[in-house]
Amino acid sequence: MDFITIDFETATPDRNSPCEIGLTFVENNQIKDVKSWLIKPIYYPDFDGFCVSIHGITPSLVKNAPNFKELWEEIEPLVKNKFLIAHNAGFDISVLRRTLDTYKIPYPNFSYSCSYIFSKKVWQGLPDYGLATLCRINNISLNHHRAAADSEATAKLSLKAFEIAGINTFDDFPSKLQTSIGQVFEGGYRPSESKRTYKPREIIGNPQKHNPESIFYGRTVVFTGTLASMPRNEAQQIIADIGGINGSGVSRETDFLIVGQQDYRLVGDDGMSNKQEKAIKLIEKGSELEVISEVEFLKNI
Repeated sequence: MDFITIDFETATPDRNSPCEIGLTFVENNQIKDVKSWLIKPIYYPDFDGFCVSIHGITPSLVKNAPNFKELWEEIEPLVKNKFLIAHNAGFDISVLRRTLDTYKIPYPNFSYSCSYIFSKKVWQGLPDYGLATLCRINNISLNHHRAAADSEATAKLSLKAFEIAGINTFDDFPSKLQTSIGQVFEGGYRPSESKRTYKPREIIGNPQKHNPESIFYGRTVVFTGTLASMPRNEAQQIIADIGGINGSGVSRETDFLIVGQQDYRLVGDDGMSNKQEKAIKLIEKGSELEVISEVEFLKNI
């Protein structure tokens, strides 16, 4: 497995103020090189005192350093089309994107993951997952909060995690680390995230509450959207108690689709969820499926 670990230190809390970048290069599961560069940030010489107290990088240290735009000519070929890992990638990848935006530089294409996220899957039950804690329990030396040292420690930590989890290719991340692979590309990005697994609670109806006269008795009911009157699991329990069947998705076996409030960020241009759109298509093909509102649902329970 070949990858590069990346770490930024910033001059201020602003994400577009990097004052140092560190890269560690891993080839065939072996660390081959560690590089770091000081950066003269756009806000020079204004450094935040708290940031300086963490990493020790002062304006005088970066006085003669290149700015990010000048340095990017050297950095871009090293990371473009590569696989990057950062510890708390939400920060480091954001620093990279915000700084590229500041200098109006197009994003390069690369994939990435977050060792903070996947470490939670490998070393479960720790009080915290900071780089210092993880390095301590894995006997990895760390001169914390300098970019070269942090990127190298992240590389060693990642290799250890991959060994424990049996990671042989990046395709193993979703299944063995329950972590999605992020992407940065010209014009946008997709974050690396933890793949949460939920075991749905089995909803069992109370036979003593069955109501054969209800329109939902013996019928398959599916919900979409957010109900204003109650959580969805409570509504599903009501259906089960009546003697109805809760369906997870719309199909030819669905009798009722109950529509709650839709999140405009998730629905299509027509304002309908995927379940609604599928229900409409089934109805157009002759299905007896009924689409009803939450108000109608409440009237019939």
